Amino acid sequence: MSDIHHSGEYVLGSRTVKRLGYGAMQLAGPDVFGPPADKNAALTVLRDAVSAGVNHIDTSDFYGPHITNQLICEALYPYPDDLTIVTKVGARRGNDGSWLPAASAQELTQAVHDNLRNLRLPVLDVVNLRIMIDRYAPAEGSIEAPLKTLAQLQQQGLIRHIGLSNVTPAQVAQAQTMVSVACVQNMYNIINRRDDALIDELARQQIAYVPYFPLGGLTPVQSTTLQKVAKTLGATVMQVALAWLLRRAANILLIPGTSSPEHLRENLNAASLTLTDENLEELNNLI
Repeated sequence: MSDIHHSGEYVLGSRTVKRLGYGAMQLAGPDVFGPPADKNAALTVLRDAVSAGVNHIDTSDFYGPHITNQLICEALYPYPDDLTIVTKVGARRGNDGSWLPAASAQELTQAVHDNLRNLRLPVLDVVNLRIMIDRYAPAEGSIEAPLKTLAQLQQQGLIRHIGLSNVTPAQVAQAQTMVSVACVQNMYNIINRRDDALIDELARQQIAYVPYFPLGGLTPVQSTTLQKVAKTLGATVMQVALAWLLRRAANILLIPGTSSPEHLRENLNAASLTLTDENLEELNNLI
């Protein structure tokens, strides 16, 4: 189906995964709330991803809520031996679909058990602590209390590795005084490069960085330039954005999401896309 082995590999937690993975967020209904419009298509996408060689799936039990993890379990259980499932805790969904903080010890403990139950796992490979001080962007503030709860759950054998999501460099540093950080998951792409220095520092420490929203924040002018590069390569804009991220740093792991089998194939084929030096110069100058 694709040659995602061209993406390379990197260590995530205690496993080596292909650098091009799959994000399951879009498998739920509109605004990641409720069931999918086409459940069979959602199950097909998951099975196709694994058949194509994907061995890193990103999810959360607050997607749906519960829906995405239940789909993953129905589609893939019993899981392939090399599959790493990474989940998130720290948020919950309101009855109206709103995104709310859920960082108390009770909420985090419940979330871990919800993930375990819905994924049918005895232990979670990697759990990212999603910081919700500001839902939309990293914001300063201590993360000691929720991280302490996750560390305790790790000591109980329910979590193998702990990661962080929506965090600042200072929060990463604080976390590293308490636990071994397996990965950092923040918004980052060709346009939004606030984490450039953090990515490089994590690379020095051999820690994975997992960007989301690979096309978020493009202006019309930037989008036009990206479309131009994509046309010269005979590729889609998303493929170019993903290929740029793969070139940006070896510790970057991608989790593009889609509910479409066709778009899944397109995304995974980004692993085989070669950007020229001229392409890279154009893309690097977008900001």
